[in-house]
Amino acid sequence: MRNQARPEASKEPSITTLARQLRTRLSSGEALPAERALAEQYGVKRHRVRQALAQLREQGDLDSSPRANAVDGESMIRSTNPIEVIELRLALEPALARLAAVRATPLEIARIMRAATTPADAQRNTQDLVFHKLVAAASGNGLAADLYALLRKVGSDARVRVQSSDPQCPNRLAQRDQEHHGVAEAIAARDPERAEAAMRTHLNAVHRIILNRLMAANAA
Repeated sequence: MRNQARPEASKEPSITTLARQLRTRLSSGEALPAERALAEQYGVKRHRVRQALAQLREQGDLDSSPRANAVDGESMIRSTNPIEVIELRLALEPALARLAAVRATPLEIARIMRAATTPADAQRNTQDLVFHKLVAAASGNGLAADLYALLRKVGSDARVRVQSSDPQCPNRLAQRDQEHHGVAEAIAARDPERAEAAMRTHLNAVHRIILNRLMAANAA
């Protein structure tokens, strides 16, 4: 008796096939959504989307995408990811903290010190944003502060922010406040090197959290 043919299991498209499909969308002038949305649309893991996009970049097919001429938050949101956001924060914010240590007014320092502690009735993410925006404003560089505000707007969008089903570490808020206080105290002491180092230490901790959440999401 002949063996019945088993139905072929559905397969993810190859990287080349996925890149070809994305190239077709780009050639029609369509803006590509964020990696997470593309992964859902094509039923693939996000790392395969990244590989396909990398292939398109190598071949020069992303030059005409909205990313090349992005001038507003919406365009940036559609074409970025959490890693890019935190990498840019790491490049920008330590320098802003350094400038704040030199230029902040006494009133700005008082506000930064106060914002370093999260009140019991405050939203965690809101208080974090308040603290970092105060540091950026105290840098005395209006353009950098505006760019930072745009960066945080992009990073806080639900399409970019890393969602986690696990409850947050109960000690993380206290640790974050401690890191914020390290930055604030260095600014108050007019110590630019320590302020820069403290901000970098804080953002490296944030970077590790984002990486852990991404790995958990990709493993799911």
